[in-house]
Amino acid sequence: MKYEAVIGLEVHVQLRTASKMFTRVAAGYGEPENTLVDPVVLALPGALPVLNKEALDKIIKAGLILGCDIAPVCKWDRKNYFYPDSPKNYQISQYDQPICLGGAVEIELPGPSRNVMGEHKKIALTRIHLEEDVGKLNHGAVESLVDYNRAGTPLMEIVSEPDLRSADEAFAFLTSLRIALVQGGISDCDMEKGQMRCDANISIRPVGETKLGTKVELKNLNSISFVRDGIAHEIRRQIAVVEAGGVIVQETRDYDGQTGASQSLRSKEMAHDYRYFPDPDLMPVKVDEAWKARIKATVPEHHFDRQRRYLDQFGLPYTQTSVLVPDTAYSAYFEETVALGAKPQAAANLICNNLLGELAAAQLELSASKVRPAHIASLVKLTESGVISSSIAKEVFAAMFQSGEMPDVIVEKQGLKQSSDTGELEKWVADAITADPKAVAQFKSGNEKALNALKGAVMKASKGKANPQLVDQIVRKQLGA
Repeated sequence: MKYEAVIGLEVHVQLRTASKMFTRVAAGYGEPENTLVDPVVLALPGALPVLNKEALDKIIKAGLILGCDIAPVCKWDRKNYFYPDSPKNYQISQYDQPICLGGAVEIELPGPSRNVMGEHKKIALTRIHLEEDVGKLNHGAVESLVDYNRAGTPLMEIVSEPDLRSADEAFAFLTSLRIALVQGGISDCDMEKGQMRCDANISIRPVGETKLGTKVELKNLNSISFVRDGIAHEIRRQIAVVEAGGVIVQETRDYDGQTGASQSLRSKEMAHDYRYFPDPDLMPVKVDEAWKARIKATVPEHHFDRQRRYLDQFGLPYTQTSVLVPDTAYSAYFEETVALGAKPQAAANLICNNLLGELAAAQLELSASKVRPAHIASLVKLTESGVISSSIAKEVFAAMFQSGEMPDVIVEKQGLKQSSDTGELEKWVADAITADPKAVAQFKSGNEKALNALKGAVMKASKGKANPQLVDQIVRKQLGA
């Protein structure tokens, strides 16, 4: 029997705000334990929460980016549970009136090769709600210590519909979601720092069945790759259990990305009763049209919309759009270069190949590069106008990456202008024909490719300065073609 997987994701994302959700104390990472706290975070008697408006702006923006309906009114609820990471013994969250409803995440599945775009589809969202994060437990050999620095950080929970059908789709979902949220300035989404965390609910059912199977929750998936690997592992495990005559137990399992194995953490026969009730210290929030309009004006172009525009407007190949689009810095760099008059395809080629290669070798970020869009635009124009050849352009690029000088200055200093002196070119061509009678004979017998050997010899003699178009014309003329 063939089975299909049914997968839903719950993604927790810390919002990038200066302060925490209900207090002015700073939100941050890497500070000494229990230093980002105050009476509100520690739930000391008499301490009252005060709403962080920036967090509301950020989640409204996230909702607009993902096509959610923004609720006209949202309210705050207490989610009650007792655990050391929660100093209040409850978490301020949103239960029946979340701020964002519906929406979807557009994903791209792997194509038949890296050079070909894969299928696009949209994964529906159930809701996005805002809450406060909890602290972090650090487990030792004989004791566990709690750090409340993370407690109270603005946290949004993004809940998908059970629309995912494979580990690859889950990987694509998180990849696309992360790009959208980072480019929107919502969050840094660094999973190593706990800024983006994911739980997966996975079940299997026979192909053609519509009824959902028993789901298993997979936790502690602390990288996008581990999410993909953990889901694939859990699908295989469930199929093996069923085919062996067993029954899937509703439970929470821990996946170890290092070993590729999972283990049961706890059974979940019934959903937890968190005894939600409205928080008496916080008033509901009304989101009017003016507020939404102000936030909507700051929503950036979606990365897949930008990719489609680059494909259609600029005629870029898919491989280059895949490099430029995920990073707004590179997208802006490319568009500035084109605005300066560079041909889009030539500019994209220099950025995606030469610039990225030099930056990687030097271990530099784009912001640290001495090569700016004006350099690229100037180099493209020098090449397109025939002042220098494409091979010389590579040398010029390497030189300007090191010095930061404009390409026309480097060309002038080093005497790299392309030679169009027909007298000089005719001599080099004659020498090449004399030196390679075999290539001449092959060309005259109909082998067009043999001409490349003669042209290559001329380019070598000219140290790459010969005009390739003139070389081709002169070689053919001297051979009587």
